[in-house]
Amino acid sequence: MSQLMGIIQRLQTMQSMEGQEDVPQRQFEVNGKVICQVKFFSSTGTFEVEEYDKDNNKQTYQFDDIDAAAIEIFDIIQEEKTYR
Repeated sequence: MSQLMGIIQRLQTMQSMEGQEDVPQRQFEVNGKVICQVKFFSSTGTFEVEEYDKDNNKQTYQFDDIDAAAIEIFDIIQEEKTYR
């Protein structure tokens, strides 16, 4: 549960950066490997999660709910840890 709270805190920090010119973004890693990147678009209030597979292909997901975005990121991290 503490890992999920850490993810939510990082997303909340991104939301608090509203008004800046750049789109806030964060990378999430497992064992030094970037497994996903998250962007927050303040104009729409949405998070964009880009998940990278082992071949560095990406899938993109949009979320308008911080909890849903955090759960998706958590699941991506857990899946990577399980298959390593």
